[in-house]
Amino acid sequence: MRPLVIASANGHEFTNGGRETCVERAFALMVSGTDPIQALVEGVTIVELDPGDTSVGFGSLPNADGIVELDACCMDASRRRAGGVAALQGVATAAAVAARVLEDTSHHLLAGAGAQAFARACGFPIVDDLNSERSRALWMEWKRRLAAHEATAGMSRIEAGYAIGLDMSLEGLLDANHLWGTIHCSALTPRGALAAVTTTSGLAWKLPGRVGDSSILGAGLYARAEAGAAGSTGRGESNLFGLSSFFIVEAMRRGAHPKDAAIDALRHIVADTTAPALLNGRRQPNFNVKFYAMNARGDHASAALYGGDDVRYAVCTENGAELRLCDALLDGPML
Repeated sequence: MRPLVIASANGHEFTNGGRETCVERAFALMVSGTDPIQALVEGVTIVELDPGDTSVGFGSLPNADGIVELDACCMDASRRRAGGVAALQGVATAAAVAARVLEDTSHHLLAGAGAQAFARACGFPIVDDLNSERSRALWMEWKRRLAAHEATAGMSRIEAGYAIGLDMSLEGLLDANHLWGTIHCSALTPRGALAAVTTTSGLAWKLPGRVGDSSILGAGLYARAEAGAAGSTGRGESNLFGLSSFFIVEAMRRGAHPKDAAIDALRHIVADTTAPALLNGRRQPNFNVKFYAMNARGDHASAALYGGDDVRYAVCTENGAELRLCDALLDGPML
């Protein structure tokens, strides 16, 4: 089997001051014999520790209270094991903690204070604040703009906070792709084993305690040895509603090509998006979702609701790493 690693675009954009990107490190470790989960975790750790990426780990955009909360999950298809953490505070390397849940417990998911206590027991250092100067400044600007809506309660205030984030992305204060965040990375080893890891800080300025799709099996990622692996980035609630990663892997198990399976999952998201606050002027989703899929033979693809020259995914083979364009379901700009 030809070994393969695919990831969201930030898997081949950040190095945290080193020489390797996520997919390069994961591929090199995997082909040298390292366990694929460990190889993927070490790859995504590069992005988690790089403050230049505001969507995962240290320096990621915090919740509405200014606190960074992280979600992550690992899935090993060969061993049929998985582990995840949700609403984890104080540990930038959430994927590494999720891997310990996989290895050291019989559970699939630990959350909140329990996840942090487990990380501490495993020897992970706990820090008071995972914000960088940049992420805290962006949160303070968002908070300033939200002040006009402080007297508003319920869903309208939530929608106002989301709209402010969209405005800030349009103004170039933050990357629209990082309003939701996340890095996903999947691997096919030389022996044909499949594994996947997803890690994120979730929606920028989310309600404290909000958990998105990244830590949930079948949503943020899924892998089956006889079928393939899939994962996602983008608006987690839309992905959770349809358990899209499970949907894609099941479609590949039935013979669908990764691209066709991912596009079909996107069609379901479009059909399920009816809330006015989530629609643009063309009555289409005002957010993006991207899927990354590979089957057990090594065919792979990435598809997004909205494409463009900057909507890409990372691929690493024996020929090296590169960014490739994602296929898109919808025409026109997202907003």
